Amino acid sequence: MGRIAAVLVYALRDRQVLLLRRNKQPNLGLWIAPGGKIENDESPHEAARRELAEETGLTAVDLTWRGLCTEVSPLPDWQWLLFIYVTRQFSGDLRPDLREGELAWVDLDTYFHDLPIPEADRIFAPRILETDTGMFEAKFVYDATLTLVEWVVY
Repeated sequence: MGRIAAVLVYALRDRQVLLLRRNKQPNLGLWIAPGGKIENDESPHEAARRELAEETGLTAVDLTWRGLCTEVSPLPDWQWLLFIYVTRQFSGDLRPDLREGELAWVDLDTYFHDLPIPEADRIFAPRILETDTGMFEAKFVYDATLTLVEWVVY
């Protein structure tokens, strides 16, 4: 199996971020940004707009590409290329897709320090959300139990 291309979309308002508490794998029970796999006929930008709408009911008015993360492991089904977007302007009414999980607006400090989130997110999210300068790029390496063992920020 090849690398899976996916998107994450951080919707921001004031000092809050919209997060999804996953009720299925991957990341069961953890808080993450809405997102998902890129379809064969989509660009990452198009996938980010679609995933945000499907999982939250919101339509991104602006969408800024802020990060690119590669996640690798010895497992054939855990090879990810993540395109990470941020939107500060969106329209629509919040309407969660309960198949994916519950939604909540969370204070950034709580997100960065107190919520159960994937280990890699704890590393890249502050760098992506706390600054508008430059693109963030990193590689995250996991072992066969999907424990993060190494990362490189470029």
